[in-house]
Amino acid sequence: MAKALNWGIIGTGRIANKFAAALNVSADAKLTAVGSRKHATTEDFGQKFGVPCRHGSYEELIDNPEVEAVYIAIPHPFHAQWSLRCAAAGKHQICEKPLAMNHAEAMAMVEAAHRNNVYLSEGFAYRCTPMTTRLVQLIRDGAIGEVKRIISSYSFKLGPKPARRLVEPELGGGAILDVGCYPISMVRLLAGVAMGQKFADPVDLEGMARMGPTGVDFHATAILRFDGGIIAQVSTGLDANDGIQLEIFGDEGSLSINTPWHAQGSILLRRTGEEPEEIVIERGKTLFAYEIEEASRHLKHGQTPAMSWADSLGNMRTLDRWRNAVNFSYPCEKPNSGTWPIYRESLKPSSGHNMNYNHITGVRKKISRLVMGTDYCPGDAHAAVMFDDFFERGGNCFDTAEQYFNGEREKVLGRWMKNRNLREEIVILDKGGHTPHCWPEIIQANIPRSLERLQTDYIDIYMLHRDNPEVPVGEFIEVLNEQINAGHIHVLGASNWTKERVDQANAYAAQKGLIGFAAVSNNFSLARMVKPMWEGCLASSESDYRLWHLDKQMPLMSWSSQARGFFTDRSGPRKKQDRLMVKAWYSKDNFERKRRAVALAKEKGVLPINIALAYVLDQLFPTFALICPYTLEEMRTTMDGLDISLTKKEIQWLNLELEELQENV
Repeated sequence: MAKALNWGIIGTGRIANKFAAALNVSADAKLTAVGSRKHATTEDFGQKFGVPCRHGSYEELIDNPEVEAVYIAIPHPFHAQWSLRCAAAGKHQICEKPLAMNHAEAMAMVEAAHRNNVYLSEGFAYRCTPMTTRLVQLIRDGAIGEVKRIISSYSFKLGPKPARRLVEPELGGGAILDVGCYPISMVRLLAGVAMGQKFADPVDLEGMARMGPTGVDFHATAILRFDGGIIAQVSTGLDANDGIQLEIFGDEGSLSINTPWHAQGSILLRRTGEEPEEIVIERGKTLFAYEIEEASRHLKHGQTPAMSWADSLGNMRTLDRWRNAVNFSYPCEKPNSGTWPIYRESLKPSSGHNMNYNHITGVRKKISRLVMGTDYCPGDAHAAVMFDDFFERGGNCFDTAEQYFNGEREKVLGRWMKNRNLREEIVILDKGGHTPHCWPEIIQANIPRSLERLQTDYIDIYMLHRDNPEVPVGEFIEVLNEQINAGHIHVLGASNWTKERVDQANAYAAQKGLIGFAAVSNNFSLARMVKPMWEGCLASSESDYRLWHLDKQMPLMSWSSQARGFFTDRSGPRKKQDRLMVKAWYSKDNFERKRRAVALAKEKGVLPINIALAYVLDQLFPTFALICPYTLEEMRTTMDGLDISLTKKEIQWLNLELEELQENV
């Protein structure tokens, strides 16, 4: 990028005015366009700053081919929608803080920027200033010793006629999001630097808030604890003049900053037994000029932004935790609010997706080989973003169960399908009859409740979640066939059943002219399940089970198909934080399988988890892999496994079955 970058501004408010003034004195940027929903406002803004292109809508600005980068300066409930539109049009972006309404929206924005290879930076301009650079350097150099405590606040008192965006729930009003995002971002930065990292997320957070007359938080306080014992106290408010404060306390002194969010000011350094030292940061440029220069440096030289995507995502996640701690959510986060995807267009699979499909006898629809788990859903907003992405990638099969949070996950999936009007395009794998409720009469009574939670009149594949050896298999088959005859279930399956009990059940069904089990959902992965993750869990990874599936061509819908992250950096002989992973997967032979997966992944230019997924999908009997990515990044990296084909020899070598191939792969 040799020439000045052509910028457009979405919005014409106070912050947009400041950014426009900075653009007009920048050597690396040119203010080319402005867009607003009101033509008169756009004209006034354009005349004030000499903007040549004045658009009467945001769409017009984004469609302007001269605009290369966009500053999004509208209220945060609209950040995600227009950021996604900008990314799809190939526009670089600085988006005002907070990046989004919540972590889920922020994930969608970051993934869109990644997919379209555009710059996206959250508008914390203070992160780009010499003030922050100097503060970080002082902590990194040990000026106050080991950091123990941080206090950060940002509050002000609203005037008699406050801006609606500050106080209205529909516009994202409230102290935590609007100004509390500043001190949260600062303490995460400083705690991370103190621990030798770029930033850090708290391991614990406790919060309190005072709600205002409009139903949003007018004042809030949080206590955060970080690894290493650092404690931070954060406060924010819209109804008190307790102002701005930033103090960092170490075991050898302290730092105080009077204007932490500005480009100039001073840092007061106090060291035990020494005279205080005032470090003055002179005014060089305006706050937004530093931010614009950083964007230009990144686009010219690939320089890492002061606030990375991972940092912004961590900040939004922490703000979510703060709001959850005070039991405050916005209308757009309510269970029945998400009728449309974030970009406000109907949902459909993308034309270039790499999903592949298979069939199970009795299911009328094709079934995606990857099955989206619903066990991890922090809320409807998160679920909607994850489910939308999975569906756009060609996924149409979802796994849920009445056992998952007492049916709450069934409700989340049901609301999403109804909001998107997708029921007839979705394959539901639902499970019931979990211990201690694995009795025919209980299952029969619970299926109508599952249908109600799912907001549907049928379940595509219904599986018994556990077996109960005290019950003759025929009793299960009889009850489930009654549900099939009633139209409530289309296909039967068994999860965590032995092959012997499945054979007995299907033999009974054949003898009685009934429908038996058409699929099994046991664990199956490249890593051997050393011990059951939960009581009653069974695996089909051993050779006798694989031969059984091969002989009968029994479809296997494998849960924990990637061994819950064992083939990522989360596992290692010395990494014992995830106790469930240690219990289920840590063994000498599994670490050898991981070593081989890493070697083969390097040879193929993919990730080890992609090799682990391909191992499951490339068996000689029908397999489906149940996945439960927590983030869109995990979803993206998982999908690459669909493009890998393993040979029979590679599969055997990965599973330690052909030792002589170790030298040749």
